[in-house]
Amino acid sequence: MKIGFDNDKYLAEQSDEIRRRAAKYGKLYLEFGGKLMNDMHAARCLPGYDPNVKLRLLQSLADQAEIILCIYAGDIEHKKMRADFGISYADDALKLIDDLKRLGLLFRGVVITRYTGQVAAQQFRQRLENRGIKVFFHYVTQGYPADVETIVSEAGYGKNEYVPTERPIVVVTAPGPGSGKFATCLSQIYHEYRRGKKAAYSKFETFPVWNMPLEHPLNVAYEAATIDLKDCNMIDPYHLQAYGKTSVNYNRDVDAFPLLRAIWEKMTGGECPYKSPTDMGVNRIGFGIIDDAVVREASKQEVIRRAFRYMTDFALGTTDRDSVARADALMQKLGLKPEDRIPVEAARQAAQNAKEAGKGKAGGNIVSGAAIQLKDGRIITGRNSDEMHAAAAMMLNAVKELSGIPAQIPLIAPNVIQSIAHMKHDILKGGYTSLNLDEALIGLAISCTTNPAAQIATEKLNELRGCEVHMTHIVTPGDEAGLRRLGCRFTSDPYFASNALFMAGQ
Repeated sequence: MKIGFDNDKYLAEQSDEIRRRAAKYGKLYLEFGGKLMNDMHAARCLPGYDPNVKLRLLQSLADQAEIILCIYAGDIEHKKMRADFGISYADDALKLIDDLKRLGLLFRGVVITRYTGQVAAQQFRQRLENRGIKVFFHYVTQGYPADVETIVSEAGYGKNEYVPTERPIVVVTAPGPGSGKFATCLSQIYHEYRRGKKAAYSKFETFPVWNMPLEHPLNVAYEAATIDLKDCNMIDPYHLQAYGKTSVNYNRDVDAFPLLRAIWEKMTGGECPYKSPTDMGVNRIGFGIIDDAVVREASKQEVIRRAFRYMTDFALGTTDRDSVARADALMQKLGLKPEDRIPVEAARQAAQNAKEAGKGKAGGNIVSGAAIQLKDGRIITGRNSDEMHAAAAMMLNAVKELSGIPAQIPLIAPNVIQSIAHMKHDILKGGYTSLNLDEALIGLAISCTTNPAAQIATEKLNELRGCEVHMTHIVTPGDEAGLRRLGCRFTSDPYFASNALFMAGQ
């Protein structure tokens, strides 16, 4: 597990630039692009990157900063999910508020954006206010994006509820993209000027990396991560025109820049301080990279993971064919194929070996294989059976290998497996009896009370965190829950593990 990123170097660069801008403008609304917490995409692409490094930065600015959280009303209504953790944006917002308060950071309130009367948004507001959290409604901006006169008026930004703030740095964050952070910042600046106070805007950026090549795998990986938003990286034309220098930005910021400039000049009566979207961003991530080769390889692996994800989502009906095609195009751009992800061929071979051994079906399911790449490079596999899902078998085989326990020694007592199967099939009336990964973890914990080998193996579970996993069939809910708990980075081929349309008890 090679390291390619220095958090301390990055923190020093980024915090110094934020302080410089806040001092220059007096009050700075700082939009946080990407995830404020648990930025797993950055951690996967930049080995060594702390997923919570932005929180560490905020802690260093704790006496100068306060935080506003935005969430789009439509995301609340449609229960939009955060894919890397399997929780909704609404739940992620609640978690984020808890974490910010626990760290002693000043949390100002929640802005529900583009509110048009959604009942779910009203209920979310009431839920938060009942717990003492201030909530503000922002509405669809009249005249947006062409009619600047209306946007910068009482019918536009003036219609939004103002969030009172008092510190020189106001961080505006959200559970994910498309949450209305940009509009919230501009709305707040409009209200500040109405009150006779000056304020400015900047964007805390991570990706794309402006001072790295457009085709660098790190920037391509960002495109792969935002395919569902139809984002694409591009050379910033405004920066090139203003300075004669090439820098990388992405289409939404480039498209929004003329609007920002026009709104800024209308609100302030003065010239916009930024000549390009790149100027607008605070992004020192490139200065934290200490091994470009490591970052390039990690970013390529992320592009492959994303391609598998879109293929799976298409099979599940949750994305369109265009997203799959765009992911495939990014793979081709970097000269990648699915098998360049190391566990892929091992998982497929595990399934093939089981078929050749005459295990054509397991527990009524199609035979599937799973493989995990341990941190020292070893590959451990598993296949499904009447007793276990492939992911569960893989996990047990992996902790045996790490513990030096012989393969023939069972870690979960047979009576425990039988008891769980009885509960699933005979009492809860489930369709399947084999243990998924989440159930196998529980079975392993129960077996620790009577089996010393199980106790030894359990202590090795933490060593699976951050390991790469691939499965030959779409991950079932119970396996996905277990993989998330273990902290594994998993992908799957876009095939179902059973011919049944409804898979109760999986």
